[in-house]
Amino acid sequence: MKKKNVSNIKDDAFLREVSEEVKGDNIKMIWKKYGLLIIICVAVILTVAVSWETIKSRKVVNSEAMIEEYTYAISLQSQGKYDQSLAIFQRMVDDGLEVYRDAAKVQISNIYFEQGKFSEAIALLQEIINDKSVNKQFHDMSVIKLVTYKLDTAPRDEIVNLLTPIATTAGSWSNIAKEMLAMLYIREGDFIQARAMYIDILNSPEADDDLRLRVKDMLSTIGSAE
Repeated sequence: MKKKNVSNIKDDAFLREVSEEVKGDNIKMIWKKYGLLIIICVAVILTVAVSWETIKSRKVVNSEAMIEEYTYAISLQSQGKYDQSLAIFQRMVDDGLEVYRDAAKVQISNIYFEQGKFSEAIALLQEIINDKSVNKQFHDMSVIKLVTYKLDTAPRDEIVNLLTPIATTAGSWSNIAKEMLAMLYIREGDFIQARAMYIDILNSPEADDDLRLRVKDMLSTIGSAE
């Protein structure tokens, strides 16, 4: 009986260690990995979506000039010239087509995060998510970014409600949403659900090699914990 109790204590300690690792370094790693991807996707989405908006609305739009302005604002942001960058993005929010408005709002939230204005950034992301007119790609992008900052502390139901529509719909962010759900389940000690999410990712043809390697490592860790 004593040996059994000691074994249970060790298992519990290991489970806590796994959970803490996921809650900390892995969450930061996810945003570090996908942050650049999000910025690149913004440029791609702009190029494609603006062409569609131009055709759909039958308006003459100088899309190249707008994309150049967006890129210039990004450059100012990277130099730490936040006021100048914000001024450009805010003008795009006020005057641009919907797709430009959406892209600019996402980037404004990025600037707020860089400035340490977390409450303003989170509020803006929530505004984007709640806006039914927002382009789906920017909506999903905003959900992923918001969850990155809330995954460690927000209630389970809140995170599940945010991520499930993305995870269950084929798209650019589906596997990222599944990985975040798996992290949430590990945080909650629900290793059965976490394993199901990870296996779902492995079965996805869209999962890249780096993601598959991470998933296999986590499945191995979960198996050792159990």
